[in-house]
Amino acid sequence: MGCSCFGGSLVRRKKDDAHGDQDLEGQPLENIKTFSYNELRTATDDFHLRNKIGRGGFGTVYKGIHKDGTQIAVKTLSAESRQGVREFLTEIKTISNVKHPNLVELIGCCAQGANRVLVYEYLENNSLDYTLLGPNRTVKLDWGKRSAICTGTARGLTFLHEELVPHIVHRDIKASNILLDQNFTPKIGDFGLAKLFPDNITHISTKIAGTTGYLAPEYVLGGQLTLKADVYSFGVLILEVVSGKSSSRANWGGMQKFLLEWAWELYKEGKLLELVDPEMDEFPEEEVMKYMKVAFFCTQAAANRRPMMSQVVEMLSRDIRLNEKLLTAPGIFQDSGLASPSKKSSESSTSYQMSSVPITITQVTPR
Repeated sequence: MGCSCFGGSLVRRKKDDAHGDQDLEGQPLENIKTFSYNELRTATDDFHLRNKIGRGGFGTVYKGIHKDGTQIAVKTLSAESRQGVREFLTEIKTISNVKHPNLVELIGCCAQGANRVLVYEYLENNSLDYTLLGPNRTVKLDWGKRSAICTGTARGLTFLHEELVPHIVHRDIKASNILLDQNFTPKIGDFGLAKLFPDNITHISTKIAGTTGYLAPEYVLGGQLTLKADVYSFGVLILEVVSGKSSSRANWGGMQKFLLEWAWELYKEGKLLELVDPEMDEFPEEEVMKYMKVAFFCTQAAANRRPMMSQVVEMLSRDIRLNEKLLTAPGIFQDSGLASPSKKSSESSTSYQMSSVPITITQVTPR
């Protein structure tokens, strides 16, 4: 029994909620494989703990082997997510059509009874969080791999933000949502938190989601969701990749500081190279410095000063020198609930509305 079970559950739901899922009812799922719940139980050995490979706010992910021998990642959505049939189908319809080399591909789904399950391609090297930031690193990532992870993730976000119609704001860009294939090619995963972002809406106020340490200040304080909140999170991710340190901890630099705050202080003191992961024996200092400075451009307190992701790709991939005179202090989310630029900065942001990036922000000077 496959996801034809959508039919019965939708009919019952319609009787209970006349205003519910009428716009989705009766619409077939195109270009996506349907699985029965028993198929997925068999593939994961009844969702055995040894096959558990990740857990997020929306559920747990298990490694599985389909009956045809294909390895799969099976994401069971938690009951706590309160994701009904309408939300589930909306997510499926959205992500099944989103295909890019730097995005995790959705293979199929199941909605049987109360069960909501997504089936993704399986990626051999787990998440960036596990590989680079975990307590037991099993792989040594040189600068070549780390820079490719940054640029690949940037390209994936550029696709979501600027090439896909309607645009998608991911809302939860973090190391655990960057998956790595056998060649360490990065793929952005977990679209369970993603929302569509139409062109004619400047911001979407929504229930706060995401992970502290990655969250843009305007998102934390006002729940204002824009593409620039993802850009902020990506900037923090760059610092993690360069340093090998997690932004979710607030005790870097020997004090109660988030990674971004510590990095900015090192930058102001001219000691930014102290942030670099000591496990990288050799690396091009100037290029690594540039990546960290791009991270600062992405995390500026005023959202409208942050670049678009296509500009970030250019900044990372081209042999250019950044105009640091245009750089302003990052917005830091404090435990007290305040979000502010560094104390050394005289500039603060009063508006977090989405706007076009001033062309001067990413001015570059050829070498």
